[in-house]
Amino acid sequence: MNMTKKISTWISILFFSGSLFSQENIKLKSPNEKLSISVQISDVVNYALSFDDDIIVENSQISMKLANGKHWGIKPRLRSKKMFYKNEKISTCIYKKSEIQNEYNELILKFHDNYNLIFRAYNEGMAWRFESEMKTDFIVNEEQATFNFPRNFKAYIPYVKSSAGYENLQGQLMTSFESLYEYIHLSEWDDKRLAFAPIMVECDKGRKVVITEADLINYPGMYLHNKNKGKTLYGFFAPYPDVVQQNSKDIREEIILSRKNYIAKCSPNTCFPWRIIIVAKSDVELLGNDMVYKLSTPAKGDFSWVKPGKVTWDWWNALNLFGVDFKTGINTDTYKYYIDFASQNGLEYIIMDEGWSDLNNLYQVVPEIDLKNLIAYSATKNVGIILWLPYYGFAKDMENICKYYSEMGIKGFKIDFMNRDDQPMVYFHYQAAKIAAKYHLLVDFHGTYKPTGLQRTFPNVLNFEGVFGLENMKWSGIEHDMVTYDVTLPFIRLLAGPADYTPGAMCNANKENYRPVHSQPMSQGTRCRQLAQYIIFDSPLCMLADSPSNYQKEQECTQFISRIPTVWDETIALEGKIAQYIAMARRKDNVWYLGVMTNWNKRDLELDLSFLGDGMYTAEVFCDGINADRVASDYVRVVKDVSVEKKMKVTLMPGGGCVMRIEKKQYRK
Repeated sequence: MNMTKKISTWISILFFSGSLFSQENIKLKSPNEKLSISVQISDVVNYALSFDDDIIVENSQISMKLANGKHWGIKPRLRSKKMFYKNEKISTCIYKKSEIQNEYNELILKFHDNYNLIFRAYNEGMAWRFESEMKTDFIVNEEQATFNFPRNFKAYIPYVKSSAGYENLQGQLMTSFESLYEYIHLSEWDDKRLAFAPIMVECDKGRKVVITEADLINYPGMYLHNKNKGKTLYGFFAPYPDVVQQNSKDIREEIILSRKNYIAKCSPNTCFPWRIIIVAKSDVELLGNDMVYKLSTPAKGDFSWVKPGKVTWDWWNALNLFGVDFKTGINTDTYKYYIDFASQNGLEYIIMDEGWSDLNNLYQVVPEIDLKNLIAYSATKNVGIILWLPYYGFAKDMENICKYYSEMGIKGFKIDFMNRDDQPMVYFHYQAAKIAAKYHLLVDFHGTYKPTGLQRTFPNVLNFEGVFGLENMKWSGIEHDMVTYDVTLPFIRLLAGPADYTPGAMCNANKENYRPVHSQPMSQGTRCRQLAQYIIFDSPLCMLADSPSNYQKEQECTQFISRIPTVWDETIALEGKIAQYIAMARRKDNVWYLGVMTNWNKRDLELDLSFLGDGMYTAEVFCDGINADRVASDYVRVVKDVSVEKKMKVTLMPGGGCVMRIEKKQYRK
């Protein structure tokens, strides 16, 4: 598959410095010259970032300390520097746009001691990475990645939640990467706590900065820490595991009993992850950012077999069916019913979640399930089966498990309970994706860290969790403000890549009526909000979390959900303010879908639909009903012509939403 159509122009200028102790101040600007990176090389390497001559990040030191005593970025000896300009179009695979523009200026700094430092300046942000020219294996003891802001800005911080407490940072390294955001000043950051990327910092003049990483393959992920309660953030990387064993309290995962005094073992010519600083002039500009995808390794080989789609899922709704003549639960009859529901509604897959197998022996199916029978039955219904797998049981026999279930007819795996991102765990994700691709299996990484571009390298990887998804409504009270989170995460977490959020609740509640019910859960906010999440949240393998019985009672909504694509040809951010509201339009072929959500404030919006172009259009619209502020499931469906002016007013109730399916009007000849 040809992943990249190059229409690039390369301009290269090569400089050579004969001095072993050069003092350098090198400028690298974005193609539109609004963003400027200053790289200062003296006794250390610092970078600074400005936008329209306003400082975004002040001098910030970067370095690596190796176990052999070498210090990359400390007392550096520059050998050469080289600048490039590149402009290309990337034809994407399984993404929110079919094509993206990849334009940047690049600076390659080559140093003595066998390392390079690469900077890229995009119109929408900057990135840097170290690159090794070592000829033998080596160990990285520490990496220094700093982000020094000029003032005490406010930030959206997703703190790590740790059952081990917060007395030391290493005790926080087992986490599910699911947290709401704390909106506080940098100086208010709890210096005992780590946060995971991406995070957002609000700068002067309404500018937004998001810090994350890309092309993370065989290296620990980056946490962020404010150890001085100041305006500087520091990267923190999990030390390499030493003594590891299966968790006796939860056999689905491993626990780390001790760690080494280094963070990574590296092979010759290692390319380290990109550190990314996204810069946007406004909230809405963030929504179109593609830097993580651009900076990740392209796929090799044929992935045309990968089939994204929607999934009916059993776990959130606790296998609760009603009006049937069999006892529901983890058994063959129940899963046949899920298959029938998927087939009747044009859904591509079902997921069989935890309970179908022995947790330690994934070849051992529970006696209540005839898996071969289910696979054969699902094939007659044109529905694929995806199996949930616990990390520990899968990791110890990946190749054989993939081969066995692929030959049986299984279409993919939902792999769960990794719950960390040290180097071996990050490399597990790469290996799992690679082996699954070998056997034409899809992968949904649940219980894991944010995406860092692996979905570009292996397009069979469709989803990552790393999000405070709908599953939390099974046990979380109203103090966990999901409605505000829903209109925050598209501006931060979704910049990293797709999310296994699992939307689709048909039981909906306002603030006064909401409560957690583990076996029959509900959502915060309105019915139309749930519909809008299928359009606003990126999720190539998108679940219908509620019970088939509930969807069958709400067939009008179910039919609308079933028609929504999960990958797109074009995405346009229409309006949005972080933590307040969002409006997104997406196109697949000749059909546009539009989703809108608000926070707990009622809101009137006038949406500009001029992106549709010339002609008249018909819109199928689901909007909050007049009583949705009292009964959150209240909605109205209308079909209307879009006016010549292509403006449409919508009213969103508290916690509300709106969706549209828009097609060009067809006239009979």
